[in-house]
Amino acid sequence: MGVAIRRATEGDRADLVRLLDEAFMDDPVSGWVFPGLAHRRRRHAGLMAAFIDISLSEGYVDITEDGAAAALWLSVPAQPDGSAEDEDDDDGPAQLRAAVDPDNERVEEIGRLTAGAHPSDRAHEYLWMIAVDPARQGQGLGTALTQPVLDRCDLEGTAAYLEASSDRSRVLYERLGFTCTGSGIALPDGPTMWPMWRDPLGI
Repeated sequence: MGVAIRRATEGDRADLVRLLDEAFMDDPVSGWVFPGLAHRRRRHAGLMAAFIDISLSEGYVDITEDGAAAALWLSVPAQPDGSAEDEDDDDGPAQLRAAVDPDNERVEEIGRLTAGAHPSDRAHEYLWMIAVDPARQGQGLGTALTQPVLDRCDLEGTAAYLEASSDRSRVLYERLGFTCTGSGIALPDGPTMWPMWRDPLGI
C-alpha cells in the first residue's frame, strides 16, 4: 500500500511545528545550534516554526495524510553570477537569529555557512528539511515523500539539492541519487553537514 501525501496548508502549521520539533530535537545539528538541552527545549520549536513559515510562504510543504512525516521544499532559481537575489538574503540569518534566539550566535552562523555552500548557478529544488515522527522512522516515509518530487525533477530536467545532517542520512540520500558536492560543512566544534546534489536522471 502506498503512502498518501498531500500539500500542506497554513492550517497544518501547528502540527508541522510539533512534528519538526520532535523529529529534530536530538539531531546532531540541532544539538549544536542549541547545545544545552533545557535551552533547546525552550527555543527549538521557534526555529522550526520559522522554517515552516518560510516554506509555506516561499516554497511548499508535502505531508503524509496521517501527519507522521513532512518535507519542506524551496524552488531555487539560477543565479549565474553567483550573487544573492537581494540584500534581504544576506540579512536573513541575522533576522532569523533576532526572531528566534537573539543571544545565540549559532542560529545566524549556521545560516551563513549553509548559504555559503549552496549552489547558485543552476536552478534546483531544495529539500530544506524532511521530518519523520521518531516513532515512525525507518518505515520508508522519508523516501515516499521525496521520490515524487525527484520523479518530477527527472521529467522536467531539474536538479535537486540538500544538506544531510548526519552520516546516516547522507547514506539514505545517496540511495536516492544524491552525491556529496565537497568535503562538507564542518560546524565549529560540532558535526559535519553534507551538501548533496542530484542531477536529473538522463541528464
